[in-house]
Parts: sequence; structure tokens; C-alpha cells
Amino acid sequence: MLVGNMVPIQQFVKELKAIPEEQFTHSNVLEFLRRHPIDLESLEPYLYFCQEHYTRNLIQRTPLFDLIAICWETGQKSPVHNHCNQSCWMVMAYGKVQVHNFRLVKKDAATGFCELESSDSYIIDRDSPAEVDPGEPIHLVANPQSFGSRAVTLHIYSKPYDICEVYDLKAKRYETVRLVNTTEYGLVKSDMKLEKADWRSLVA
Repeated sequence: MLVGNMVPIQQFVKELKAIPEEQFTHSNVLEFLRRHPIDLESLEPYLYFCQEHYTRNLIQRTPLFDLIAICWETGQKSPVHNHCNQSCWMVMAYGKVQVHNFRLVKKDAATGFCELESSDSYIIDRDSPAEVDPGEPIHLVANPQSFGSRAVTLHIYSKPYDICEVYDLKAKRYETVRLVNTTEYGLVKSDMKLEKADWRSLVA
């Protein structure tokens, strides 16, 4: 359960940057998220939605981590992917999402073949930040229609990375793709048809 008062994103970033690299561990960052619930209003510069695809909005990049706000319309989901051996933590700023993990059964780098099997799934809401399981790092994140609202997640990636593996379950293939941010520091970097959201529209 989250504890403490809501924290503006500027304070959140300042305190996250103050964590020494040797203390930037799975348990310490997860505890940091529990004790620093985000004030949604302060995220307004990064709230961009798109009807066709979820958006990636870079808030802060340091040599140690990326902090990204991801905005999800109802019914949107990520592809099945990994984080190329980097750590990832997720916390909700608004709404909730479902995470579905997959177990790697077989993989052939020479041919691009892969076989996955479904593992566990869980829900992240305001009271339950989570980390990507280092033992099962392949997953997808979804905001199902049944949840009935938009969602905003904050993701901490350590260390920053620009590529990941994306998996096609039906074709049993995978490929390495380059990640693209929709906005960076509040400035649009993509040609997506975006809606700049007022934070009050999320809580009304």
C-alpha cells in the first residue's frame, strides 16, 4: 500500500536522482515508489493520449535511469516484449493496468524463432506498484476495456535502453525493435495524432 502525501513529479525526480547507484536495487526502488505517490496534476505536461497507440512520454533521463509516463486509452495494450536485461518498476498515476508474464520455452537467435508459454498475471493500481520479474522478464501491459477508463503509468528503467525484443506468439518469432518516445520533457517528438489531456478530465 502507498503511504505518505502526494508528491509533485519535480520532487519525485529530485529524490529519485538522490538514490546512489549502489542502492538503486529492486527492493529499494519499489519501497521508494510506495512512499512517493505521484500528484497527478503535476504530470499534466506529460499527459498525451492517442487513439491508435499508447504513448511514451520521457520525463527524465540520467545515466542511471529513464523515467517515462505511459498514457493508455481504454483497450490499449503493449506488444509482448522484454527489457533487454534492464530493471523496470511500474507505478500507477491514474487508473489501473494488467500485466501478463510469459515464460521463454525455446529461442533461436539465428532464425528468430521463439516459443513462449503463458505464466502469471496481476493488476497494478495506485496501491500496488510492481517490478518486472527478473526471472520472467517477458510480458505485456494492458488497459482492458473492462477497466472502463484511461490509465497513466510511471515506469523507471535502469539503466536506460533504446531497444527491446518483441515477440509474436502466433508466428513464434521475435525481433529487436528500437524504442521511440512520443514526447520528451513535454515536447512532442512523434507524428501521432495526439490529444493533450487536462489532468482534471481524468478524475472528473
